[in-house]
Amino acid sequence: MDLNRKINAIELFAGVGGFRVGLEKANPEIFKVVWGNQWEPSKKAQDAFNCYASNFKEGIHSNEDITKVSDEAFKNLDAQLIVGGFPCQDYSVARSLSGEKGIQGKKGVLFWEIKRVIEATSPKYVLLENVDRLLKSPASQRGRDFAVMLATFRDLGYKVEWRVINAAEYGQAQRRRRVFIFATRNDLGFSKELESYESDDILFEKGFFSPAFPVKHEVIKNRKLIGKLPDDIVEISDKFSANFHNSGYMENGNFYSIHTEPVFEKPILLRDILQPEDSVPDKFYLSEAAIEKFNFLRGPKKIERTSVDGHKYIYSEGGMSEIDDLDKPGRTMLTSEGTTNRSSHVVEVNGRRRFLTPLECERLNGFPDEWTNTMSDRMRYFCMGNALVVGLIERMGKRIEEIEKKHMEDIPLQEKFFLNN
Repeated sequence: MDLNRKINAIELFAGVGGFRVGLEKANPEIFKVVWGNQWEPSKKAQDAFNCYASNFKEGIHSNEDITKVSDEAFKNLDAQLIVGGFPCQDYSVARSLSGEKGIQGKKGVLFWEIKRVIEATSPKYVLLENVDRLLKSPASQRGRDFAVMLATFRDLGYKVEWRVINAAEYGQAQRRRRVFIFATRNDLGFSKELESYESDDILFEKGFFSPAFPVKHEVIKNRKLIGKLPDDIVEISDKFSANFHNSGYMENGNFYSIHTEPVFEKPILLRDILQPEDSVPDKFYLSEAAIEKFNFLRGPKKIERTSVDGHKYIYSEGGMSEIDDLDKPGRTMLTSEGTTNRSSHVVEVNGRRRFLTPLECERLNGFPDEWTNTMSDRMRYFCMGNALVVGLIERMGKRIEEIEKKHMEDIPLQEKFFLNN
């Protein structure tokens, strides 16, 4: 039986479209992004949005402040999936002064816009990406921000599974570690299936992530956390803390979190994503002065510094190799890639040192070649430093398709008739 039914998606904080590229790689006949939003505040040039609009022709492309988009605009969309990468911010909440509006989140926090879109569309699934420090933030009250998010999904009627994934450990070209959050609506067949399993079974084998990203069937170093979120989200914001681990599951406020290790897959190596040297422009090669500067930046150092209050201290930094190993996957790419700083990749080919080219950075994230060629080199580096590894999203898209095929009872009767005839 083929699943010929579209899964309409909304892509929030889209950047240059990493989620959409991954979903369309999974199955372009199934996944259809009907509305994508990308807006860079305080910038006249909207490079990421222009890249998105030039590469994708279908669907509505929104280049406006999402906080200004009306609830009605979302209610008019038929969406079964919401995806997006969003900033790691302060998720503290409080009661409104009048008490009439219930709970209100801190202004400017974009997660509340995700909540608003979920409320307007009631999607089957939500798939989000963030930096892995989200699980531990803020430092003064560890785990509070993530707990607020979990409680929000609980109150909206969703179960949540999360997993910290290092892309290079699952066959990708970059050692990029991010937390992925998958929420499924409580009334769905997949959600009811999860209720029949033990938490270990969900995280090791039966849940959303493990079929696509296998892990060893053991709790590493006995790192395990079991608990229940307070019913009052303000109490979570004010008092709750927890040491969430890299894998976890939440159902009706009850959470179970453990430390898992991946079943390692051979990654793509840095040398595998390099362009032929005769196609690399001279501007990407380093001068002798730049090489000397990099050697200093990447070497060990102890430097005396003075704080703003006049206190003197020693800043120390460990050394790293002068050049990146071509027989390993790339390191985590940052938005400063391609500039003279410690974090930029430096490769040596045929005795010459150079930066990675923007095209090679696209390959580190699994984008098609020249995906970002609508903008300057500096912005191409910046956008790739902000992007996700699309090969991971491709696997997640295929997993969503598997779930849809398995749980045909979630499809209205008339649609099921057409699928079977």
